[in-house]
Amino acid sequence: MHLDTLDVITEGDETIVDAAIDSAISEAKGYLSDYNTATIFAATGNERHPLLVTFVKDIAVWHLVVLSNYNADIELREKRYNRAIEWLKAVQKGIVVPDLPRPVDSPPKSILYGSNPKRTQQY
Repeated sequence: MHLDTLDVITEGDETIVDAAIDSAISEAKGYLSDYNTATIFAATGNERHPLLVTFVKDIAVWHLVVLSNYNADIELREKRYNRAIEWLKAVQKGIVVPDLPRPVDSPPKSILYGSNPKRTQQY
């Protein structure tokens, strides 16, 4: 997003930008509960996962763009936001397995089980 567009949307208020970034990180963390999110989001520079950085940026930009559509391509931003969420859901389901650190002492995943209700037949 261009700085001039960002300034128009936020009216120069950096707290709005910080809130959008924090919201994007929080939203991404919700999908990455099987991973060590403290380590993932504490990483800096080249230590960060490049695809995750791109998707978190797209989510943050979406949170800013919805505030105002000044000079913004809403359709493009919405598509990129949806793509980011699709990727995070795929990671959550285990379809996509990124090279992100997992918690060292995490409990095993819970397994859900069940059956149909018992049938009683009388003649």
